Amino acid sequence: MEKIRIGIAGYGNLGKGVEMAIRQNADMELAGVFTRRDPATVAIKTPGVKAYTMEDAKNMKDQIDVMIICGGSATDLPKQTPELAKDFNVIDSFDTHANIPQHFANVDAAAKENGHLAMISVGWDPGLFSLNRIYAESILPNGKTYTFWGKGVSQGHSDAIRRIPGVKRGIQYTVPVEEAMDQVRAGKQPELTTRQKHTRECFVVAEEGADKKQIEESIKTMKNYFDEYDTTVNFISEEEFDAVHNKMPHGGFVMRSGMTGENENTHQMIEYSLKLESNPEFTSSVLVAYARALSRMKAEGMTGCKTVFDVAPAYLSPLSADEIRAHLL
Repeated sequence: MEKIRIGIAGYGNLGKGVEMAIRQNADMELAGVFTRRDPATVAIKTPGVKAYTMEDAKNMKDQIDVMIICGGSATDLPKQTPELAKDFNVIDSFDTHANIPQHFANVDAAAKENGHLAMISVGWDPGLFSLNRIYAESILPNGKTYTFWGKGVSQGHSDAIRRIPGVKRGIQYTVPVEEAMDQVRAGKQPELTTRQKHTRECFVVAEEGADKKQIEESIKTMKNYFDEYDTTVNFISEEEFDAVHNKMPHGGFVMRSGMTGENENTHQMIEYSLKLESNPEFTSSVLVAYARALSRMKAEGMTGCKTVFDVAPAYLSPLSADEIRAHLL
């Protein structure tokens, strides 16, 4: 079996997760890791695989079938994905929803100009949740869609906490409001405000002598982060922080409450949920599955940029078409 050769651009939590996910897929192999750090300081766990500088990537065009780009959405991916799409078939997990149209246009232009295939915004939201929203809204056109996130760590909000003077360590969990989800499940189709859908739980290790009341006030009134939510701030010891808050769980729910029938008085409910112990490891697994799809679609001659909406489910599976029909249909 000819294996799909994967390159990893960026070796943080996501990149390391991609490396582990490749190990679980017999039709793939890791060809190289590309980093902005000194490659000599990067310890790759896959025997025989080397770390290279990002600049070295251009010299390995013929050795990589798909480059999985594992940078951040804020500043890395808007530059890296279109740039690497000039030399490789690429895939990323860009998740700044408001900027997806522009990112798509930039990557599409770079990929088409160079005869490559790209895929953006692959993960669980955007990604798997996006698929469930389009399936649900297509099947139940008369209805309302709801997305709830959590319970899980919000990296952006956690970083915002840590920037507050007097905060030594900090982490924030987004928590869906059970009462709101129960209303949706009951078919009430409520109009929910931001505050009614989610709460935020913060766990903070304060610097010695810091004003805890001031820290709590700063968190709860922070514009664009906490001011629109019911927020709880818990001050804990560094020992408890290390023991309890040392993972990156996440998850959530996509719900579609719809009506069908002659008088549209029959309630139908679609619900999809994820419960993840490790957000980056799960996102990595999604990226690797879609890298397989990208490789197959490129072999059929496709170029330009695609999203999860453009990928037939059969492209994701290592099984043959006959096996899929026999076992999964």
